[in-house]
Amino acid sequence: MTTHVELRSGAYADSVTLLQVSRDVAATEGVEAAQVAMATALNVEVLGGMGFDVPPASPNDMVVAIRAADDDAVRRGLTAVDQALAGAVRRPSGPAELAAHRTTAAALRDTPGALVLVSTPGASAAVEAMDALDAGCDVMLFSDNVPVEQEIAIKRVAHERGLLVMGPDCGTAVVGGLGLGFANVVRPGPVGIVAASGTGCQQLLALLDHAGVGVTSALGVGGRDLSAEVGGLATREALRRLDADESVELVVVVSKPPAPEVAAEIEAYAASLGTPVELALLGAGLPDLTVAAESVLARLGHEVPTWPVRVPGAAHMGGRGDLLHGLFVGGTNCSEARFVVESALAMDGRSTDGHTFTDFGDDEYTSGRAHPMIDPTIRLEHLERVGADDRTGVVLLDVVLGHGAEPDPATALAPVIAQVPQPVVVTLVGTDHDPQDRHRQSEALAEAGAEVHLSNAGAARRAVELLTDKMGGGS
Repeated sequence: MTTHVELRSGAYADSVTLLQVSRDVAATEGVEAAQVAMATALNVEVLGGMGFDVPPASPNDMVVAIRAADDDAVRRGLTAVDQALAGAVRRPSGPAELAAHRTTAAALRDTPGALVLVSTPGASAAVEAMDALDAGCDVMLFSDNVPVEQEIAIKRVAHERGLLVMGPDCGTAVVGGLGLGFANVVRPGPVGIVAASGTGCQQLLALLDHAGVGVTSALGVGGRDLSAEVGGLATREALRRLDADESVELVVVVSKPPAPEVAAEIEAYAASLGTPVELALLGAGLPDLTVAAESVLARLGHEVPTWPVRVPGAAHMGGRGDLLHGLFVGGTNCSEARFVVESALAMDGRSTDGHTFTDFGDDEYTSGRAHPMIDPTIRLEHLERVGADDRTGVVLLDVVLGHGAEPDPATALAPVIAQVPQPVVVTLVGTDHDPQDRHRQSEALAEAGAEVHLSNAGAARRAVELLTDKMGGGS
């Protein structure tokens, strides 16, 4: 086996491009593993976990790491790197093809009044967002790693001008029936969503769609909008807009745990509107998102369905560990699961110590890398690690489908799940219309040995049951 690691100083490509390059190279004959990435601290750590020894580098260096059967396979891999990088850079082919605009201000001179989607590195995102606001446009700020003081500044400007800033780190939105970011494919309907949470919004979209209820608008506002610092500026504007929309019969506000004083202010503001508002604010002792979805269905006069569960083809009952490890790509899924698990354990008089809940979509894991809903590398590495730990009792995961997400997540995840000896419980967030084919994904994960749920809260409760059974507390 031959290992090759090189640094390419001054070379740059975005994380999504490099993910595809890495996949192309890994598919080359004789190549066992390949990773092409910018040398951020996180990426260097991941490369180390893959067995590559990276020399001292800066985030401005590109790392090319290949492990292959022999020197000839390494050479083929390097050729594949060069070809993939060359093919990823699109240049104007002639006078009829214009180069892309390089700034938001330049683009808006051609398309005034457009909704502006900003997806640049966080350090540059506020400048582009402000250009859009100056042009009188709403903004969807997909970028993460935006300093909170910049978020406050742009949202105050938007508030003064009656504009909406969705984000930063707004991963999901549905505007006028059109899904943006990691949105699921849903039918139009009477529900409007205001979401200080991307995967929380997607969980509601999936549950409501399964129950036959559509959503016309889902306005993401960023996970920090209901913090004490930001004060719900975008949430108020989103509520105002949905209240003015005659097609919206009921609004749901979903959020990671908000600042209590901001939650109280939003509740008072919602009560002043003409459209009913259901609050789905996560926190210890508060209803989970499945309960919130069931409340929405009841208020609309719809029957609450049985939330689907697919049992594993071959159950994994290896190990006698007593720890539960949650490995999530969605921050709200992670928070909700932790609340559910810790509440259930506390009710049984059991310790909550040692159990872990990791959100791989958090900013610390996405600097210089594509979001784990696109690039599963980091989570797969951790899944292998916790599966090999004798202290692990149960593993809890989420898989999130929709536009923009990994096109076939089960292909990479199922083989790793199959090697995990402990029970694995998966929340599969998606709809029947998503491009990944939710039923096919569910079937592949179950065949690998996972128990698959649509309800994230239901999956978390099931994980606790399995952990209890393994420790001799089951009936």
